[in-house]
Amino acid sequence: MLALGDGDLAAMAGGCLTISLDALRANYRLIAARVAPARAAAVVKADGYGLGALRVAPALAAEGCRAFFVAHLSEAIAVKPSLPPDASLFVLNGLTPGSEPACIAVGATPVLNSYDQALRWQQAAAAAGTPLAAVVQVDSGMSRLGMSLAEAGALAGDAEFRAAVPVVLLMSHLACADTPDNPANEAQRNRFAAAAALFPGVPLSLANSGGSFLPAGFHLALVRPGVSLYGGAPNNAAPNPMRPVVALDARVIQIRTIPPGAGVGYGLTFTADRETRIATIAAGYADGLPRALGNRGAAYYNGVRLPIAGRVSMDSITLDVTALPPDTLQPGALVELIGPHQSLDQLAADAGTISYEILTSLGHRYHRIYRDSEPSAASGAA
Repeated sequence: MLALGDGDLAAMAGGCLTISLDALRANYRLIAARVAPARAAAVVKADGYGLGALRVAPALAAEGCRAFFVAHLSEAIAVKPSLPPDASLFVLNGLTPGSEPACIAVGATPVLNSYDQALRWQQAAAAAGTPLAAVVQVDSGMSRLGMSLAEAGALAGDAEFRAAVPVVLLMSHLACADTPDNPANEAQRNRFAAAAALFPGVPLSLANSGGSFLPAGFHLALVRPGVSLYGGAPNNAAPNPMRPVVALDARVIQIRTIPPGAGVGYGLTFTADRETRIATIAAGYADGLPRALGNRGAAYYNGVRLPIAGRVSMDSITLDVTALPPDTLQPGALVELIGPHQSLDQLAADAGTISYEILTSLGHRYHRIYRDSEPSAASGAA
């Protein structure tokens, strides 16, 4: 069997994704300090926003985070062994019918988004012969997940349900927290306050990443940051205060010179208007670089912007590198896609999307490097 070291794997990969767990930790500390005395949870769904939940979660736990949110029960099962015993793990989408015993076995807490989910969890508690804690989510105006005020009121007034299912958190989700001046934020807060009145004494959670940077009245007992932990901007109203967590570099595999009038890529959507040097890099939409970057996005080399020329392919992208002096760029070199000259949010904007989509799409064909000066016992050395 061929034995390969990290250096060999890095050289063979089409690109390198560097993930700074130090920056992740710093981002958590920033949010936790900002929202205190509210507590800061961490959303680690979608495999830690694509960065590896089994590395991300222990790093956050080492900073004192003890409340973690995933989307699916399968994610809870995967991440649970990497958390400290005193951590709480919540399943945002709730439970599909029949999965209640598995949730009990793993020790996760479901978010009850509908009346039928609540009744099934109550039945599971009866079958288990013990109360089973849950989070109740109410819809305060996003119309995505959560119970109506009437449904929440029915649960709040049901003594049998409250005895079988201790409600440890009441939550809702802000639809427009990334635009702080949007009046929908205050409207949702007011609707949520009406729901909270039904559950006196139950801790409350409304704020996501953007909500963590709204006034303190939105922070309540617990905030649930997600993308901001991973370096994404929490809102559109101010410079991004978060440290960048990811850097992405792709490898050059070929350089050619084409004459004026030559087309490039599928559909020949780029036509050279002069003699043009084209570099092909070994990453494409299969690696999380959206097709929409074609003829819009760019890479950087030594601080020089290199426009994408033509369409993004599955495994490759072509760059116009004419701005570089001849022979500056050679096959095997790495060009920057996310880094000091181009932020995650800028790359997303060029693709007409959001940082969430870029992060969660970054594939596993990149060689991954984790930087962590204080590795936790669960994650090991980087």
